[in-house]
Amino acid sequence: MSPTPADSPESAESAEDAAVRFRSDVTVELVKHSAADSDVLWAARVSTAGEQSLEELQKDPERSKGLINFLMRDRHGSPFEHNSMTFFISAPIFVFREFMRHRVGWSYNEESGRYRQLEPVFYVPGESRKLVQQGRPGKYEFVEGTRAQHELTGRVMQDSYRQAYDAYQEMLAAGVAREVARAVLPVGLYSSMYATCNARSLMHFLGLRTQHEQAKVPSFPQREIEMVGEQMEAHWANLMPLTYGAFNANGRIAP
Repeated sequence: MSPTPADSPESAESAEDAAVRFRSDVTVELVKHSAADSDVLWAARVSTAGEQSLEELQKDPERSKGLINFLMRDRHGSPFEHNSMTFFISAPIFVFREFMRHRVGWSYNEESGRYRQLEPVFYVPGESRKLVQQGRPGKYEFVEGTRAQHELTGRVMQDSYRQAYDAYQEMLAAGVAREVARAVLPVGLYSSMYATCNARSLMHFLGLRTQHEQAKVPSFPQREIEMVGEQMEAHWANLMPLTYGAFNANGRIAP
């Protein structure tokens, strides 16, 4: 059976595993922010003009666009740090383990398996997910899997998840502490977290975790973390369009 999203009609579970759900997506919600292109201009112009009002910053749009492009091109990075975005992200645990390699300019708070019972929601790749890796390390690519490989992947992962969650529930029912019982759960389990960053740290993340035709430096992200990156990028592009445009125009290299 091919994996299907949890909210599709084909994903109705039988009575014995009604609690277990399978997903092939990720979700990213922008929950709060203080981020605008004017934050970059304000920070940069204090160097030469002292404190300026918002009206003064916005009265010459072309000059503002040129200044942001100059800062990005010549990699004057600190003006891009005077802003903040907080995202609520739902994704498999293995995505968060990659995420937390990004430490400078990031703050994280993830749901805890010590203090709450973890929900039985697990990741199964969708049909568009390329399954086969070919080539040697440093020079490999992913290609489409066969229908048989997709069916195998869906069946094996779902069976494994059900078995792991049954073991988790059995231990909890026997009085074993949540922080001990969670050890049987796989990294395909969905977790959630708040992640807060500034534009500079987000640009560094996007430069490594997304592929883009305008990127000067190639990147080879795992698809699942790239899915998160794409949604974060869309939110950021709406908040700071001049900064986002300069990021793309200068090869998607963080300043």
